[in-house]
Amino acid sequence: MTGTARILTIETTCDETAAAVIADDPQTGEIQVLSDVVASQDALHRRFGGVVPEIASRAHVERILPVVDAALRQANVTLTDLQAVAVANRPGLAGSLLVGLMAAKTLCLVGQLPLIGIDHLQAHIYACRIAAAREVFPCVGLIVSGGHSHLYRCQSPLDFTPLGGTIDDAAGEAFDKVATMLGLGYPGGPAISRVAQQGDPQRFSLPRPLLRDRERLAFSFSGLKTAVRYQLFGTGRQPAAELDQQPAAELNQQLVADMAASFQAAVVDCLVGKAVQALEQTGFQRLCVGGGVAANQTLRAALEAAAGHTTAGFELHIPPLKLCTDNAVMGAIAMERYRAGQFDRLDLDIGPGLVR
Repeated sequence: MTGTARILTIETTCDETAAAVIADDPQTGEIQVLSDVVASQDALHRRFGGVVPEIASRAHVERILPVVDAALRQANVTLTDLQAVAVANRPGLAGSLLVGLMAAKTLCLVGQLPLIGIDHLQAHIYACRIAAAREVFPCVGLIVSGGHSHLYRCQSPLDFTPLGGTIDDAAGEAFDKVATMLGLGYPGGPAISRVAQQGDPQRFSLPRPLLRDRERLAFSFSGLKTAVRYQLFGTGRQPAAELDQQPAAELNQQLVADMAASFQAAVVDCLVGKAVQALEQTGFQRLCVGGGVAANQTLRAALEAAAGHTTAGFELHIPPLKLCTDNAVMGAIAMERYRAGQFDRLDLDIGPGLVR
């Protein structure tokens, strides 16, 4: 068996049930991924256009043991081969977090193993460290997902200071809701990205909230969603001139593509603009991006373009697509705590909300 330490990591913060076994290489200190198992719940939530917390937590209960068992089998290890069990216990949906945490505690009791709690958002940024296979800290961390849109000063893998974040909705949530308006289904991010390829991003004039405020590192996507709805269906007092308040199912294909492209462009402008402002304010020259929305190809291209700009150039790290969406491999951040001897008691609790 390679590696001097092997850790089982568990991820159930939202609607993905995931487990992985990671190990450290005794010669290089680099992390090895021995297994990676993810059970998606997209099909369960599609009819609702978003994640339903109760459905998510019940699905985790059904899937957690098979997923953990599959991860152990794939890695060809048993509990007795492990040195610790790690679990994302913050932030996330309360019911979902509880399922993962209870499973981790039970495994620790049965196997007489230490417990390591993981911050889900720090893990998203640590995915950049895994992908790069070299040090990426200190950096500015940009986390963009269905539930989070935040900027952090990341001095080290375990030392994060909030710089700012969304004051209302997350970028991913906005993608889901606009996709519903356009009749594109769930999950909204991939659907909008796909349709937007055929659209004109300049057809509709949409706001870029807070982008001109260069002092405030904050996002706001609620008003942008409203602007999309008004463009599509009018304000409710009078019909939209071009659309006559057609239901989403009757919107013509080109109009849907143009709105998808216009909306996506507005979100990307906000995310890239604020990330660059955060780099300017901190003086850091490295940006690490994580979260499901980081899989968006338009966002990735815009960040790469900004990184190569002659006056605002910076080093950019974005994980491969499979490490952007929720997974347990990014739980390898637990190895940092393991090496530092930072373990948690079995009375560890969940932390659903963000610590500000």
